[in-house]
Amino acid sequence: MTQRRDLPAGAWKRLKWPLRLTYAGMLSERAVRAFWPVASVLLAALAALMLGFQDMLPLEAVWGLGVLAALGAVWSGVWGVLRFKRPTEAEVFDRLDRTLPGRPIAAVSDTQAIGAGDAASEAVWIAHVERMAERLDAARAPQPNLRLSSRDPFALRYVALTFFAVAAIFGSVVQVATVTDAAPGGQPLAAGPAWEGWVEPPLYTGRPSLYLNDIDAGGFSVPEGSRVTIRFYGEIGALALSETVSGRTENIPPATDPIQTFDVALDGDIGIEGPNGQSWEITAEADDIPEIEFDGAIAQGEGGVMEAPFAAEDDYGVVAGQMEITLDLGEVERLYGLTVDPEPREPIVIDLPMTISGDRSDFTDTVIEDFSKHPWANLPVSSTLTAEDAAGQTGLSAPQFADLPGRRFFDPLAKSVAEQRRDLLWNRGNAPRVAKVLRAVSHRPEDVFRSETVYMKLRFATRRLETRISLDKLTDEAVAELADVLWDLAIEIEEGDLSDALARLQRAQDRLSEAIENGATDEEIAELMQELREAMQDYMRQLAEQQGDQDQQQQQAENQGERQEITGDQLQDMLDRLQELMEQGRMAEAQQLLDQLRQMMENMQVARGQQGQQSPGEQAMEGLAETLRQQQGLSDEAFRDLQEQFNPNAQAGESQQNEGREGNQGRGEQHGQEGQGQGGEQQGGEQPGQAENGGGLEGSLADRQRALRQELNRQRQNLPGAGTPEGDAARESLGRAGEAMDDAEDALRQDDFAGALDNQAEAMEALRDGMRELAEQMAEQQQNQQGGQQGEALGRNDPLGGRDPLGREAGENGRVGTDEQLLQGDDVYRRARELLDEIRRRSGEQERPDEELDYLKRLLERF
Repeated sequence: MTQRRDLPAGAWKRLKWPLRLTYAGMLSERAVRAFWPVASVLLAALAALMLGFQDMLPLEAVWGLGVLAALGAVWSGVWGVLRFKRPTEAEVFDRLDRTLPGRPIAAVSDTQAIGAGDAASEAVWIAHVERMAERLDAARAPQPNLRLSSRDPFALRYVALTFFAVAAIFGSVVQVATVTDAAPGGQPLAAGPAWEGWVEPPLYTGRPSLYLNDIDAGGFSVPEGSRVTIRFYGEIGALALSETVSGRTENIPPATDPIQTFDVALDGDIGIEGPNGQSWEITAEADDIPEIEFDGAIAQGEGGVMEAPFAAEDDYGVVAGQMEITLDLGEVERLYGLTVDPEPREPIVIDLPMTISGDRSDFTDTVIEDFSKHPWANLPVSSTLTAEDAAGQTGLSAPQFADLPGRRFFDPLAKSVAEQRRDLLWNRGNAPRVAKVLRAVSHRPEDVFRSETVYMKLRFATRRLETRISLDKLTDEAVAELADVLWDLAIEIEEGDLSDALARLQRAQDRLSEAIENGATDEEIAELMQELREAMQDYMRQLAEQQGDQDQQQQQAENQGERQEITGDQLQDMLDRLQELMEQGRMAEAQQLLDQLRQMMENMQVARGQQGQQSPGEQAMEGLAETLRQQQGLSDEAFRDLQEQFNPNAQAGESQQNEGREGNQGRGEQHGQEGQGQGGEQQGGEQPGQAENGGGLEGSLADRQRALRQELNRQRQNLPGAGTPEGDAARESLGRAGEAMDDAEDALRQDDFAGALDNQAEAMEALRDGMRELAEQMAEQQQNQQGGQQGEALGRNDPLGGRDPLGREAGENGRVGTDEQLLQGDDVYRRARELLDEIRRRSGEQERPDEELDYLKRLLERF
């Protein structure tokens, strides 16, 4: 810029560079706003050329796009030229002056219009101009505004810039020169036509790509599916491709196309005809089909899980595999519930485990799954394995026929419940038979069930099944729900919830006896023997604790004479011998040894204290159990009334059977109530509500339900454990049970037996929760009492019988050691001399630690 005429020289010197920079910023603003369209078109066209689009597209498309790009560039260029205007000097001065407070540039450029010739007025004006001139030192060029968002709302400039950035990274400027080949009369390359070729094997092979220009004429092998790419440069038609490896018969492009791509499918030749042409003989390496097979028989592991070892291999690695299990119906023994045809069921398909970090070209592994709850468990099945490689090829193994491993039950009752569950899942047409069998096995519960709670649960499940049958609502969801209930019952019967060590020992012995009688696998034998060992250890520990706590009874037992004793080593030897006999198949001898062990444990003397009067918790538990039993009876009667409501005639033939069964139950309930009455007398009187209830044999169902609700309220008020988390939880559960009983009473008064059954089931479930929480509270209280008495018991009793931890009698006068003679005869003196010589020898070795030398010295001084 030139110096402005009316700007003082001092002001111009200060504003020289700010004015120039302001001019440059305004010039760039107007240039960007005017020429961004033409710049975007040129960047996009250059990016396309750098990426080689002119070599990949047909000639007509290249020409069409080229014309469009040229027209777009010309139009946007003309539009930019017309809109572009260079900033004037006045615009530059005004732009910079507006950034300063008070517009000092305009002030120093003005002249005095009023008061000229007046000395005072001129002095004021000069002072004002000087003050404005000082502000010029703060002049800075403003930042140019290069934003185009309002003029380019679709961000086309960024699209073109991104396209160009991709071309700069992945393309080449040299590629732009090939656009001249598309021009009319374009000259071929100076060296004539040229070509390039690549062979890219499939990625999963891990093999490198081959550059055909570096391979001399001859032959080489590549994997099947390799991608071959050929490019021709120069005059179109000067070079042509011939190949017989793709096996293509349709949609074959012209041999002179500049770019050709195909896959190697078979052995053959690839040739380039024309100047500097070459040919190769290609051998296609076939991708082997993966192989997979069972690496052993399907076995049953611990807990009844299936273990199926397998081995798989493939030249480039296995990527996935599956195991498919189908029922071998022809080998199924069609007895009882299996006589009917099974319901259609999809084959079991599970994914095979694949090594993550190992080599998948050749590996072995084991499928571990638990099918114990599947209806095909322990039935003949056919299993096959499939393996898939990266090429999509699938290998199939030979089928293996075996019983599908699953958990086996050795308790007869648990085995029966599990079998009925299987029959229900086999075909829901077995439901009436399953209900009858379940009622039959629970006909005399005192002879079969160890736990009354289990009996109640089974009766409840049986009634729910009969209700579904009568209402014809045995849906898939209902069958699945009942199957889960029966499975949990079978597990609870088999394993039990026994807190007493002797009961657990007897349970383990019974299960092992059943396994000997019915036959068991080595894994099941090992599992049962481990259970027996653990139960034996708990029982022996309980004996030791009771023996240490009861000195008086121990003395009485000793006065009666000798008692049978057995050491832990002897027990362990017997258990090892028992397992060995079972694994060898000598079941008769194993059963005899087990009977001897059982008899020996029964003959052992156990010091037990007198039970004495029941604790409040035990009395409450017994009362709740009786309430649960009576609620169960009311639910049975409500169910029979529901059946009569829907089918009155169907109950005529069954009434006599029910009378006999109810008579037995009535006698059992009466006996239970008598026992409860005795417990009530110990508490100080007859319990309210018992006389009114009368054992559940008088009054309407609704009245008896109300009486039972009142009895539950009394039990809830007298429940021990108030203030403890377990006690409060038990009270809450009993409260829910009472509310469900109220709802059941209302439903019974309205003859809504189905609703009453649901409410009664909810009440029984809440009662069970309350009993379980009360048992936890009692166990916690007992543990605290035992912890408080432990210190006193240790000071009062000596479980070791006056012996040290090594089993030796304590010495006299409280000395640590023993007065027993460890050696007799000449060995005493010989051993003493050897020890003394050894002590002297070690004391002469000065390299030993000082502490050890001091200790040896004290020994020599003493002996």
